[in-house]
Amino acid sequence: MRRREFLKAMGLGAASLAMPGPLPAAGGAKRKPNFIIILADDMGYGDSTVYNGWIKTPHLERMAAEGLKFTDFHSSGAVCSPTRAGLMTGRYQQRAGIPGVINADPKLAVHYTGLQPTEVTFPKLLEKAGYTSGIFGKWHLGYGKEYNPLHHGFDRFRGYVSGNIDYISHYDRMGVYDWWEGMKRIREEGYCTHLITKHSVEFIEENKDRPFCLYVAHEAVHAPYQAPGDPPQRGPKKGRSKSKTRNVKETYQLMVKAMDDGTGEIMATVERLGLAENTLVFFFSDNGGAGRGSNGPLRGGKASVWEGGHREPGVAWWPGRVKAGRVSNDLCISLDLMPTMLELAGAASPQRRKLDGISLAAHLLKGRSLGTRQLFWNGAAMRNGQWKLVTRERGLEGPGLFNLVEDIGEKSNLADKYPVRVKQMTAAIEAWKKDVATGATKQPGVPTEADDSGDGGCEGPGDDAGHEPGSSPHGESAEVA
Repeated sequence: MRRREFLKAMGLGAASLAMPGPLPAAGGAKRKPNFIIILADDMGYGDSTVYNGWIKTPHLERMAAEGLKFTDFHSSGAVCSPTRAGLMTGRYQQRAGIPGVINADPKLAVHYTGLQPTEVTFPKLLEKAGYTSGIFGKWHLGYGKEYNPLHHGFDRFRGYVSGNIDYISHYDRMGVYDWWEGMKRIREEGYCTHLITKHSVEFIEENKDRPFCLYVAHEAVHAPYQAPGDPPQRGPKKGRSKSKTRNVKETYQLMVKAMDDGTGEIMATVERLGLAENTLVFFFSDNGGAGRGSNGPLRGGKASVWEGGHREPGVAWWPGRVKAGRVSNDLCISLDLMPTMLELAGAASPQRRKLDGISLAAHLLKGRSLGTRQLFWNGAAMRNGQWKLVTRERGLEGPGLFNLVEDIGEKSNLADKYPVRVKQMTAAIEAWKKDVATGATKQPGVPTEADDSGDGGCEGPGDDAGHEPGSSPHGESAEVA
């Protein structure tokens, strides 16, 4: 179900449903730019050859060669749901009451939480500026229909609401079939990554004559590790076909390849339709690598506040607007994407909700420096320019202070050498914790001390479990269209 059909079913009038037509190109008027956000899942900083990694990604390499590569770009969270909440709102996810993973297990209180419809999201604000928005792939911001992307400004949603599904059968880790068109669960055959690319391309084609925002939310390279053509690991048909003999490392490479090929297909579509010089494409990952992924020279990985948990591959591509071959060493975060899109679209920022991210527009288009910034991760780490303080993490006794320009691997703890800096940064973290807690959205049944220090079921076991046949934690019968 498209959002317009959904709103109509809710009884809204035709005036509320009117979709803006294409902006005039005559008379010197400029059409507003399109936006495409491509989000990888659990892709490590050291996976792609763009970052001297071990997996050849020719399309990402082309993006970087023709655009801008970030070396100090970060996700706002170290696991799935928090980063997505921050991306959607342009604010630290703690303000939205989503500091940790929304769990697939309906027995847990966290299962019943989600991004509340009262939150101000970038699709809502872009809609007011004449944009059509679509999301294809992973949502993971609430299992109930009340949290569906259609409630957050998206006009199209095709994908899944959980943290991960079987790439072949589309069953989640609790054994529930999880593939949706808007508010309706549907049957669709195909490899998840290929389907996300297919529907993304169709969305671009359908909206080529109007400003659009496309959110390509890949499952790759999150577990379960399955390449195109592999047998299902979940659902009623699991184990019925012969498993491939390749090892997991090879499977992981094929998963990255499928996502990279999809990125190339999206770029080719933009070019074929003559939209390249009017479309900003931005690629990054939601958190650091896990399992078979590589975080390169970085310490730690997914679910940690070490650099390996949140420093991400980040590439911006906008032919003719973003200078080709640039490398940015400025400190950036996924929270910056919302204010960037709003500025470029000429859309108004929220009046009562100050964004935590900043616009990268001048940095992208003119190379303007962002200056020294302070950024925070889960009340356990912060950056102040080149300096990083970690106050709580496995393998750390006492605070850890690191100069990331000289020590990107966070190996040399300088806390004893710079006690005043440690004290100042510790105080800044405590002030931040109080700030994000003030007025934070209340989530039903979730303890206030919940955080993103663990995966919380985002990765989950590979087998089916948890539900009786015909039951569903997604708020309806397991029957699908």
